[in-house]
Amino acid sequence: MIIDIHGHTNAPPSLYAYKSGLLAGRGAHGKGNPNVTEEAMANAVKNHLANNLDKVGTDVQFLSPRPFQLMHSEKPDKIVHWWVEACNNSIATSVKLAPDRYRGVAGLPQCAGSPITDTFEEIDRCVNDQGFVGIMINPDPFEGTGNPAPGMGDEYWFPLYEKMVRMDIPALIHSASCKDPWDTYSNYFITTETRCIISMVSAGVYDKFPNLKIIVSHGGGAVPYQVGRYRAFFGRHFEAQGGFDAQLKKFYFDTVLYNQEGLDLLFRIVGTDRCMFGTENPGTGSYRDPATGTMLDDLKPVIEGIPTLSDQDRKNVFENVAKKVFPRYEA
Repeated sequence: MIIDIHGHTNAPPSLYAYKSGLLAGRGAHGKGNPNVTEEAMANAVKNHLANNLDKVGTDVQFLSPRPFQLMHSEKPDKIVHWWVEACNNSIATSVKLAPDRYRGVAGLPQCAGSPITDTFEEIDRCVNDQGFVGIMINPDPFEGTGNPAPGMGDEYWFPLYEKMVRMDIPALIHSASCKDPWDTYSNYFITTETRCIISMVSAGVYDKFPNLKIIVSHGGGAVPYQVGRYRAFFGRHFEAQGGFDAQLKKFYFDTVLYNQEGLDLLFRIVGTDRCMFGTENPGTGSYRDPATGTMLDDLKPVIEGIPTLSDQDRKNVFENVAKKVFPRYEA
């Protein structure tokens, strides 16, 4: 079985028209109605299954909202909450229409400068009422505007970690929109997700929450590639606990890297027992490689082509780790 844990919303244009209305009125006209009909969703689901799952041999894809659309830095907070609720509802409809092909991963109504506990009602609604299997966390709800977001080792996040452990739900760490005029969208992802790992390791988050399940998107940012520097930097501090590598292997990672060399390095550094298949299809990797004629996010044959992987390694990446980390998957 091929389980893709990193996919995003498939929805009709009416969903994004709703967002435009919220931004234009800033909540002055009330919540409004997204008007995303089940018929319109059925067409979006049909196209998504045919073009993004069936074509590449994916059996199940976990859907979360498109991160760059989540507008966490916008004000007032209520429009962020309304928009995230609409995105999660569209995912719930996708799962309803194709329950054997999709699972939901809830976006959180994170609002820049507001307590993380403000997201709890939406977590409960999505997980308990709609059967979602996990959540997605944006490590910088200020979205690169220059305001200092608390690092993910900061106590700001601890109430969320406590809730995740109590409910036994994993989180996909995924950066969102970038408003920094001196940065690029993709580089911002790498920087923010790298900072997430380093902040959590520095603060000893897993000592406080040993059962916490964190999946870092895009292969862990720059950490596997720069692991030598982190081994040197953290060497003395974690020497008795197996060094930086032992801390790194407390995280999980997806395979959204788009090149065989990067994937091979990730598997060698953290092990296939900490990695799970993800493509973000359709997303940044939906680009045809002119050298091969294949889409970069068609990652199944790329992983299968790594000669050092055993059959067990491939089974870990494609299926076993996801089932272990997402206990609500079967339910």
